Amino acid sequence: MRSIPPDEHAPSRPQQSARLLYAHSARYDPHWHSMLHTHPCAELFFVMGGRGAFLLQNQVYPVSQGDLVIVNTGFEHTETSDKDAPLEYIVLGVEGLEALSPQPDTSGWATISLHGLGADFTPYLHAVVREMELQEPGFQSVCQGLLDVILTLLIRYANFSFTLADGDKKSSRECAMVRRYIDAHFKENLTLDELAALAHVNKYYLVHTFTREYGTSPINYLISRRIQESRRLLESTNHSLSQISHMLGFSSPSYFSQVFRKQMGVSPQEYRRDFRARQAKDGGKNGV
Repeated sequence: MRSIPPDEHAPSRPQQSARLLYAHSARYDPHWHSMLHTHPCAELFFVMGGRGAFLLQNQVYPVSQGDLVIVNTGFEHTETSDKDAPLEYIVLGVEGLEALSPQPDTSGWATISLHGLGADFTPYLHAVVREMELQEPGFQSVCQGLLDVILTLLIRYANFSFTLADGDKKSSRECAMVRRYIDAHFKENLTLDELAALAHVNKYYLVHTFTREYGTSPINYLISRRIQESRRLLESTNHSLSQISHMLGFSSPSYFSQVFRKQMGVSPQEYRRDFRARQAKDGGKNGV
């Protein structure tokens, strides 16, 4: 029985650390909504038929059957279709993978022509979509194996390179930037959409990574910073609840009171009264 010797000339295999999150096929129909968006993973679009275009970095790139478009994590994009030749593609969502493009100024994406190689990729692409749809026992292992084959074929035939995406490091920088911005601007009327735009990521991705990093969502962190500041104002000023609510960006005094009670267990009025009662008591003791 002969074994396969190690291949000293084999290309590097970052796919071993990549994880397939989803795979599905899509075909243009009249209800197709084309909007710019991002994903918390890389996406590989294999064009299976029709014609269309991808909007990437404010540039439009026509695609047709045999083209592959790879969009890296957090990179804004959208796709459109030719109505006379409906665009069809299979998309793979892959975590932990980043495409290295030989083209200049395309760090967030890459395009590859697979014309003439369809017979090599098509069976594996349809197989991984089928496995994802049926989800029979062991489908995760099968899908990972199919992903490994697909990426190996890309390295072999398309002379294309991948690297492990340091997603944790990147998301940590994004989250730290958002947190610093909230710390500096928590009195302003901030929204999740604005914070996501600041970090150039999808808002759902921001919520997920920020919560993983700090144990709370960006909006809950914003509210906590406002409550922290409101405690200082209740302790050190005679501002009314309406004034404090307005100063800290709450929509109304009643909402401010509701959120304050939820976090502190007492109303703002009770907090101020109790704080001043403790101060008076401590002051009396010190004066004895």
